[in-house]
Amino acid sequence: MTRVLNAERRAPVSGDTRSVVVFLHGYGANGADLLGLADPMGEHLPDTLFVAPDAPEACAGAPMGFQWFPIPWIDNSSEEESMRGMSQAVDDLNAFLDALMVDEDVLPEQVVLFGFSQGTMMALHVAPRREDEIAGIVAFSGRLLSPETLADDVVVRPPVLLVHGDMDDVVPPQSLPEAAEALQEAGWQDVFAHIMKGTGHGIAPDGLSVALAFMRDKLSL
Repeated sequence: MTRVLNAERRAPVSGDTRSVVVFLHGYGANGADLLGLADPMGEHLPDTLFVAPDAPEACAGAPMGFQWFPIPWIDNSSEEESMRGMSQAVDDLNAFLDALMVDEDVLPEQVVLFGFSQGTMMALHVAPRREDEIAGIVAFSGRLLSPETLADDVVVRPPVLLVHGDMDDVVPPQSLPEAAEALQEAGWQDVFAHIMKGTGHGIAPDGLSVALAFMRDKLSL
């Protein structure tokens, strides 16, 4: 039984939806946390609808926030609870994306997943296992979960942009080259990377500029 994800939206500047960017927030945050990025992006992506769902579970460590799945070293959950939570969140996100594309009358190649931290983990896990290839994945400050299963599970290989701060003390910067290596070993051709110098666990202006150029290119805008 999938759970319906509540989502905030920012309409296209032009009023005409030709593409969709789906923001996937980090642990303990909510959809509104990333939706603010639609303001600087909207003028460069005028025909883009921005959608930011809340993750499906209330977050034990952040009463006002949400989580895609439990994180044992933060909330004392078990590995089994974490794996079960993630599996259910994958189903929830897939159902959300399926419904979104029908409701907005867009094709997978008109959709970008933009993840941050735990949202990046979801994006990198879900998109390659979907039946149809989306336009791309923007992956900020996260890591690739279960890299050892990727080559066996992969169905499609959408372009990926990996972005990480070199001073990230939450998700180690080493996660970026590890993800890039696993993607390439699983047959990816389009893997791009950008290191945000002097940046911790966040999104710096240079990273956002690189992400914007990537999205404009992959959405053919």
